[in-house]
Amino acid sequence: MGIFRGTNRTGPYFEGWYLKHQNSRGQTLALIPALHIDNGGRRAASLQVISNDGAWWLDYPEEQLEVSREPFRVRLGRSTFDGHGIDLDIQGEGLALRGALRYGPFTALKYDIMGPFRLLAGMQCSHGVISMGHSLSGTLELNGRRLDFSGGVGYIETDRGRSFPSKYLWTQCIWKDSEQGSLMLAIAAIPLPVKGFTGCICSVFYRGREYRLATYLGAKIERWSSSGAVIRQGRYRLEARLLKEQKQALRAPVEGRMERTIHESLCAEMRYRFWAGEELVFQRVDRGASFEWGGCFFP
Repeated sequence: MGIFRGTNRTGPYFEGWYLKHQNSRGQTLALIPALHIDNGGRRAASLQVISNDGAWWLDYPEEQLEVSREPFRVRLGRSTFDGHGIDLDIQGEGLALRGALRYGPFTALKYDIMGPFRLLAGMQCSHGVISMGHSLSGTLELNGRRLDFSGGVGYIETDRGRSFPSKYLWTQCIWKDSEQGSLMLAIAAIPLPVKGFTGCICSVFYRGREYRLATYLGAKIERWSSSGAVIRQGRYRLEARLLKEQKQALRAPVEGRMERTIHESLCAEMRYRFWAGEELVFQRVDRGASFEWGGCFFP
């Protein structure tokens, strides 16, 4: 798809891209460039920046945003985000962020994480995974502090639609130590014109293999709450448990308007356990995981 700017897309609509970067010293930075269009057709762009200990919001006029999905590329103001890396020149209230990072090859999913859900009419929000993991090199300067991400790892996903689900859970983790791995789990209440349901999508990469668990493949949600979730699909079972969180306030879309306040722990302490039958495939406690719980919300 080509550049969004100049198209006749109408609202309500939003589309955002979540780019996470982390290194072995516990430094993490996430960037969320986004487009949003309200019911009246008013268009705007924004950037959210999240670090270990802070979060910032920047407004941009829509004409400063250019987007391509194939190949992935976003230009916002004087910054660019694409498959090769990011080049940042960002100045806002209490925020100065500059520098460049280069990305290694992306780890792509075998097929769309939404599966047939992508075709459901009336979906509030569709999720996408651009890279389950890739290497990083380069440095950034955040408010005078140097962040060296060389040897680190990155992750990129995207959302688009009208609104975030009224109730949802999301967690993501990537690691690069003695054994490399990556996972993403999302559970959400999905309202449909006839009958809504609660669905889940999940991808686990471990030892070079992708395990896909999803409602459209028969996965069942055994439990989910603000402290984590357990899902099961056939012989596979994943448990994600929140041990410690450090929440930052972010903005999320409601009918294309960025009016909802949500809270994300960019660097939560999570425990993940994944079974295949009776075998515990892996168990990991990670202090660089991300976790987000959106309780019931009604605009």
